[in-house]
Amino acid sequence: MGDLELLLPGEADVLVRGLRSFQLREMGSGGWNQQHENLEKLNMQAILDATASQGEPIQELLVTHGKIPTLVVELIAVEMWKQKVFPVLCRLEDFKPPNTFPIYMVLHHEASIINLLETVFFHKEVCESAEDTILDLVDYCHRKLTLLVAQSGHGGPPEEEESQYGTPMQELQKQAELMEFEIALKALSVLRYITDCVDSLSLSTLSRMLSTHNLPCLLVELLEHSPWSRQEGGKLQQFESGHWQTVSPSEQQKLSKLDGQVWIALYNLLLSPEARARYCLTSFAKGQLLKLRAFLTDTLLDQLPNLADLQGFLAHLALTKAQPPKKDLVLEQIPEIWERLERENRGKWQAIAKHQLRHVFSPSEQELRLQARRWAETYRLDVLEAVAPEQPRCAYCNAEASKRCSRCQNEWYCSRECQVKHWEKHGKACVPAAQGDRAK
Repeated sequence: MGDLELLLPGEADVLVRGLRSFQLREMGSGGWNQQHENLEKLNMQAILDATASQGEPIQELLVTHGKIPTLVVELIAVEMWKQKVFPVLCRLEDFKPPNTFPIYMVLHHEASIINLLETVFFHKEVCESAEDTILDLVDYCHRKLTLLVAQSGHGGPPEEEESQYGTPMQELQKQAELMEFEIALKALSVLRYITDCVDSLSLSTLSRMLSTHNLPCLLVELLEHSPWSRQEGGKLQQFESGHWQTVSPSEQQKLSKLDGQVWIALYNLLLSPEARARYCLTSFAKGQLLKLRAFLTDTLLDQLPNLADLQGFLAHLALTKAQPPKKDLVLEQIPEIWERLERENRGKWQAIAKHQLRHVFSPSEQELRLQARRWAETYRLDVLEAVAPEQPRCAYCNAEASKRCSRCQNEWYCSRECQVKHWEKHGKACVPAAQGDRAK
């Protein structure tokens, strides 16, 4: 699995075989935590494999053992937990946890799964192995992209600011908002990989993408708003690799990875034979799609030559009469994971939150130290550095960093001054992580 291995082939096989779904009330429990650690290891190994270009056994194992549907179920389950249970926990007046890291790990679980799916969905056989859950995954991606468009209409993603007076739970809510933005960008990449398989998708999935959600029009809105780009202090910044990065004037005409994902998804949905046969070009859809002509500059076409075909399609569309909405009666499958989970847990959100308060999110000091040691073992520094896409960034000001926290070795800083300013926030995670490291 490449020069740097986190897992031996036999270990990876055992971890993949052991993947299973958990009930919402079990999230954060001992068994759930073990699976979260296993997923993180699989995640990091999958990135190492893809980077080394020496075969991708994690993806092969997930397909062989039929675990892609399990990952989709877990993804939607933790999404529901964040929407239904986490807000209840935040409102409980008697819940003042000494350490919020166990809750943070549940919040981070969604990011871990979507990151793994983004890495492996590049391969078409992964999309095929999702089976009926591909419908649920399409719905999930649509929810995330809709929120991304709505957020960009209200000033963009939340800023990462230091909280001087907030409670630990309020800080956790802020971190969850920041995480949501990155998760939505990962969902965009997953959706693009699904569109690569558009000619082999079921009729129900195509109908869901083109008729129910009208994804081409949603993607046009994303290009218009470009929530991963912003002007800051008169300079263009783009969100890449988990950070806002200033783009030099010479690079501003270069197509960003996320813009590229949108254009490729649009190309697949509008020009593939299967999709074209089923997409109803109503007057609204026609109006939205013709907005793309303004973006199809010579500079863009030089970088993505295939978009010349899309340009031709739009020129023909401009001369074509809009179609009336179709009223065909079609029997089709519908996504069932979200509806099933909501039906099973309806009216139980408060009970689940209180159960987790007592049994999951109020660990003893000893339990916290043991868990911190397991986290330290999972997040090996040599592996983290190998999968890092760039030089470390300062946790406080986001400048390039060369100094690491000497206590936990997890956070990076550009200066002592930034480390001191960040301590109020970082100390909550640093102390248990360092204690766990010493306990080894």
